[in-house]
Parts: sequence; structure tokens; C-alpha cells
Amino acid sequence: MLRSGYTTGACAAAASKAAVHYLLTGSVLEEVTIPFPEGQRVTFSVYSSDILAEDHSETAASIIKDAGDDPDVTNGIEIKVIASFSTCAGIVLGERLMLCGGEGVGIVTKAGLAVNIGEPAINPVPREMIKKAVYEVLDQYRSKSASTIFLTITVPEGRKVAEKTLNDRLGIVGGISILGTTGIVKPISSKAWTDTILTSMQVAEANDRETIVLSTGRTSESGFLQACPVPEESLVMMGDYLQFSLENARNYKFRKIIYSGMWAKVLKGAMGYKNTHVRNGALSIAEAVDFLRTVGLDETHEKELKKCNSAREIYEKLLQIDGGLLIKEVCIYAAERFSQLSGIPVEIVLVTPKKEIAVWIKGSV
Repeated sequence: MLRSGYTTGACAAAASKAAVHYLLTGSVLEEVTIPFPEGQRVTFSVYSSDILAEDHSETAASIIKDAGDDPDVTNGIEIKVIASFSTCAGIVLGERLMLCGGEGVGIVTKAGLAVNIGEPAINPVPREMIKKAVYEVLDQYRSKSASTIFLTITVPEGRKVAEKTLNDRLGIVGGISILGTTGIVKPISSKAWTDTILTSMQVAEANDRETIVLSTGRTSESGFLQACPVPEESLVMMGDYLQFSLENARNYKFRKIIYSGMWAKVLKGAMGYKNTHVRNGALSIAEAVDFLRTVGLDETHEKELKKCNSAREIYEKLLQIDGGLLIKEVCIYAAERFSQLSGIPVEIVLVTPKKEIAVWIKGSV
């Protein structure tokens, strides 16, 4: 069985809590426990702790990222956080708490990403994890200081590691992104994933489920379940193995498939991608726009869309153009294509990052 690990966001949160604890108490922590988005608490070993100012107004702590058995380029790198009373240009994270990006953390330079241009590439969930972890210390020791605390996230090897990613193409310059939606890295192994998919289908059939829900990840699955609870035996977490899942579904007695995914995955699937993971091919904006022409994109909007940097930005532009009519057409096209691959009627559920359903193409196609 493959071992799970932890995201850069989780490591940054743990290092932040350790650094702030050192700043306020003068006490070094060998281990630090933080809350995770799904309610569990996880303990990390603190790799290093340092005093960076003689008056003890600046401290640092770091965590070594353990990605488990996932082939992650950031596995084994040091995530370091400096906690200080000194001002730095940052983002308001909470009352008397600021967040800054330091060496090795990329800066966002293009639209269409999860954070604004000019901000450090620290995604929303990691920001919230950092905030909650640090406030566990602040709530206990706030009386020791009423000053604003500044957190600077640094990744000493960040620039070097970023060269192995697509960050530069996406508009993240100078380092890596601090990522994660659950805090946990689940190992990506082709054999492990496909075996799990087939096992899930077998369980569904054995429990007389005529409909299965193929989801691309936790957010898409959770978004669907909030709107339409189904027995857990109906759920198949397929990840990026789109064509594999659809073609193998025909080997079972299912009468309907519900595909639940977010925009980039739905778009890539409609365009013919067999596997939607970025390592199997980054989305070509030019090809995406050409595809959108086949489902009704007006020529007057082509140039505007070709300037987009990501699938997210295409989605936002399409909402502005026609209120989402073309987005719905993409979902209809995907439903038709997926139905052909599986030989089973497929419904498409388009889930937003907020776990809301934006489009649901129902019925036989």
C-alpha cells in the first residue's frame, strides 16, 4: 500500500505555528500539531528553529516536506517560516497577523490563478491552514504581545525546484507554489489508481448500484454529494484516469454514469484528452479556443480568449461573454463524448472551487 504525505501548504502551516510559538515564548518545539481542513490533527517534526535577531524579535522554524510515496518534485525540501515583529509587504491574514512571501516562493504575474497578480503564490486553503494553526498559539499567548506578527514563508530550494514545474508558463515566477486543498498528498501511482477504480466499480456492481459517480477529486465529489447524496458504494474516485474509467465502466451492469468534475478537467475531457493530469499535457489555450469555436464561440471573442493564461480565466471570460451558455455547450459536448466512450449515458456535473454545481447536464444523451 502506498504511503500518503503532506502538502507544501500543510508544512508551511506547521512551520508557522512553530516559529510563532518560539517568537512569543522563547521555547523551541520539537514537534508541532496543527488542524487540517477535514477536521483531523496532524503532528510534524520540527526540522530547525533559529533566533534571527538579538532582541528575540525575529525567529524561524522549518519543516521537511514528506510527500509519502508520491513522485512529487517538492518531496524532501525545506519549508521555512520567519516570524517577526518587523514590517514586510504582505497580505492581511487575520487580526494583527500578516503573511508574506519570501525567497523560493513564487510571485503570481498572470491572471487566471487562485490568487491575485503580485501576490505570493500561496493558495487560499494553505493561507487558511496557516491562519488557524498560528491562532492556536496566539489565542494562548496573545498577552505576551499586542504587536502585529509578520510571517514570511521561504523555500530555500524553491527557485531550483520550480524549474521542474510549469510554474513559469502559468505566470508564477521566482519559486514554487504553496499548495494543497486537504493538506494531504495522496500518492499518484498509475497501477494503484487504476486498480482502485476497478475495485470501486466492482463494489458498486456487487451492491446493485445502477448509477456510479465518477469524480476527479475531493472537491468535485464533495460538491456533488452536497447537492445529491448517494450511497458511498456508488462513488468512484477516478482522478485523472478519464478514458480508462469510461471504457472500463462498460464491463459492468451500470445504466448511468454521473461525471463530476471541475472546469479544467471537463474542458480537457471534451477536447479529447485521455488523461487530464497536467503531466500528460498542459492545456493549450490556442487549442482550447479552437475547440470552443466548434461549440459556438463567436469569432469576435477569439482574440480575447487567446490572451487567457489558464482554464480558470477562460471560464471567467465565458461567463462575461454570454453568462455561461458556452460553458453549458462544452458540458453537453463532454456528455456526448463520454457516453460514446463508455457505451452508457453520461451526465455531466460541473463543480466550482466553492463546491457549488454550476452546470448539470441530465438525462440520456
